[in-house]
Amino acid sequence: MDPSLFAGVAACWLAVLVGVVALVRPGSRRVAPERRRRPGAQAPAGVLAAPSRRVTGGIERMLARTGRSHRIAAALDSAGRTTRPQDFVLVVAAAALAAAAVGMLLGGPLPAALLALLPPVLARVWLGTAAGRRRAAFADQLDDSLQLLAGSLRAGHSLLRAVDAVSREAEEPTSAEFQRILNETRVGRELIDSLDDTARRMASDDFVWVSQAIAIHREVGGDLAEVLDTVGHTIRERNQIRRQVKALSAEGRMSGVVLMLLPFGVAGFLLMTNPAHLAALTHGVLGWSMIAGAVLLMVIGGLWLRRTVSFKF
Repeated sequence: MDPSLFAGVAACWLAVLVGVVALVRPGSRRVAPERRRRPGAQAPAGVLAAPSRRVTGGIERMLARTGRSHRIAAALDSAGRTTRPQDFVLVVAAAALAAAAVGMLLGGPLPAALLALLPPVLARVWLGTAAGRRRAAFADQLDDSLQLLAGSLRAGHSLLRAVDAVSREAEEPTSAEFQRILNETRVGRELIDSLDDTARRMASDDFVWVSQAIAIHREVGGDLAEVLDTVGHTIRERNQIRRQVKALSAEGRMSGVVLMLLPFGVAGFLLMTNPAHLAALTHGVLGWSMIAGAVLLMVIGGLWLRRTVSFKF
């Protein structure tokens, strides 16, 4: 039997096993002890419960030793995911093993190594994209949330009661973030610290102003509703300018996307119509050097285009 084929089949079975362990994580369907009819009774453990605990426990210890657990947890938190870091790493590892198995079956060790790198990269891009969308939605909803907060204060509610009203009336992700602020204050944390953490997690300079306004009000007093109205008016003007800049730069961003996809489109068209035209690039050091140079130039050009059409104010 061909060693590459044997290694590919073995990697496939290993990927299937890891995937099953990742999906059948113990405790995901257990009922809390206080909600059981017989609190002393233990839920029956599945066949894969012990292996799953050992695997996730080992991953958790490895992440703690390398210091990456906090970073992965922060990335998942910013993206609005409640998945544990060890479970996320286990799923990505299973996907990487499956991709490596496919690469081993198709072309050998080199395609397997390249495909194995694809799931971690896609997972990181997915987390970054989800976090960016969540932060953008939070920024767009902030002026409405401040109006609701100021209205609740004018109605005679306390600040925490106004935060509770925003957590119940606002849309996602604002409702989840304000609910988190409220829960943290209920367990004894300072409100200003929770607000500052939310501003950091959402990467929102506008919410930093809100946190500073509330902190100053707690020290010197005054009409917090009027202060929040002023801050909300400033945020609305900034959002309006941000939307105008986004509309004016839409053509440049679309041009950047087209320019980045054009080489791949041309290469794919040539591979379908005349494969021999590109075969010379894969039969020597010079051809591979030209491919590496083209990829490097595309990366530099993509970063330059992104810098050109991105505005921060």
